[in-house]
Amino acid sequence: MTTDAMYGLVLAGGESRRMGRDKALLIRDGRSQLAHIAALLERVTERVYVSSRQEQQDDPERSRFENIVDRYSGIGPIAGILSAMDAHPRVDWLVVACDLPNIDAATLSFLVQNAKQKQLFTAYKSNHDGLPEPLCALYRCGSDAIIRQFVDDGIVCPRKMLIRSDTLLLEQPNPVALDNINTPDDLASSVLEVAS
Repeated sequence: MTTDAMYGLVLAGGESRRMGRDKALLIRDGRSQLAHIAALLERVTERVYVSSRQEQQDDPERSRFENIVDRYSGIGPIAGILSAMDAHPRVDWLVVACDLPNIDAATLSFLVQNAKQKQLFTAYKSNHDGLPEPLCALYRCGSDAIIRQFVDDGIVCPRKMLIRSDTLLLEQPNPVALDNINTPDDLASSVLEVAS
């Protein structure tokens, strides 16, 4: 299937249970982490959407952006990715999780510039275990069929999907760009802070 465009998707629909507060609303340089990642995606994609759960769509910060509300439940971040593909099936999706405090424009640009048109998935190789980093990755138009088959088979972990697919893996230009934050301890040692 030919693609019309590349859109950006900020995954911001998580429940942030371990953090105890909404990770998308953490503050970086005076603005939300959600706004920071959306701004980075705007540099390399034609449009940017925020993935959120039904109960989050009226959140004041999320409502500043175009939202795609999850159409699936109980399958984690794949719900946001599939919902975006349902909403705009003829585009490639550059997907980035909202809990990456060190993500930068160069990391996103490198991923887009080095992706191959024929590869349905392009991701960075983790600096910790060498496995794919699925939450800063390019999901090509048409890859939804593979994702749906995995879900039908009971596999909802995006990392497992990329491991079991023909995924182009790239070395990270910035070795800490994809370190995420999940707990208050992670937050304490990051550049992010809690809104006052």
